[in-house]
Amino acid sequence: MTYGGDTSAVEVTTDQAVIVLDAGSGIVPYGDTLLGEVDRIDILLTHLHMDHIQGLGFFRPLFDPSTEVHIWGPISTTMDLATRLRRYLSPPLFPVRLRDLDVTLHDVIPGTVEIGGLRVTADLVIHPGATVGYRVEAPGGQSLCYLPDHEPALGVRSFPESPEWTSGYALAEGVDLLLHDTQYTAEEYATRSGWGHSTLEHAMAFAGLTGVRRLVTFHHDPEHTDAFLDARLAAARSTAGPGRLFELTAGRPGATFDFR
Repeated sequence: MTYGGDTSAVEVTTDQAVIVLDAGSGIVPYGDTLLGEVDRIDILLTHLHMDHIQGLGFFRPLFDPSTEVHIWGPISTTMDLATRLRRYLSPPLFPVRLRDLDVTLHDVIPGTVEIGGLRVTADLVIHPGATVGYRVEAPGGQSLCYLPDHEPALGVRSFPESPEWTSGYALAEGVDLLLHDTQYTAEEYATRSGWGHSTLEHAMAFAGLTGVRRLVTFHHDPEHTDAFLDARLAAARSTAGPGRLFELTAGRPGATFDFR
């Protein structure tokens, strides 16, 4: 299996920071590599759908007293992050309660904070429920945008329209690396509009509008085979033409992008 196998978890590391974007099942094996290696880990949740938090309770650094763990995530209109996470980290869904873990929680609202020398900007994006996307910028100017569950075409008369009306535009504008939802084919999207996900064509249009340097496809549909995804990407590259200004890369487990 080349694509898929785990749900969303993306590592961002510098000499001063270890950030994990979302806590899907992919965070579990990654956590094993961090034990005893770092003093602090920041986990940034885009939203609390199960595929983005299902690995949290099995993330071993949470149970290591020598590691300081911070979890950031969006609040809802009625509940803070702690209240929302307790619904998962408590019986009967999980044997260990959130209150028994030595973890610091941060309610995410639109705006910018500094984490380990990195500028992290969050903003609400189109996806069912309280959902944010993240822009991460290093002091040297390197930048990435993480929009794993995103439907910028929803409700737009002709996508893409002007930047000020496009969900996620400010987060993605001009970044070096954009990880963006590409779950559906155009045919699938026709019957799934409003479900919170994008097509590859939507992601490419969004990447062109925002002027990113590289688009990495993300959140592939688990029913799409490796061969199907390879063919889909090859077709997209061939039809995009030589005028396309961004590099198109298929997201896969273990893929590494070095900004040095």
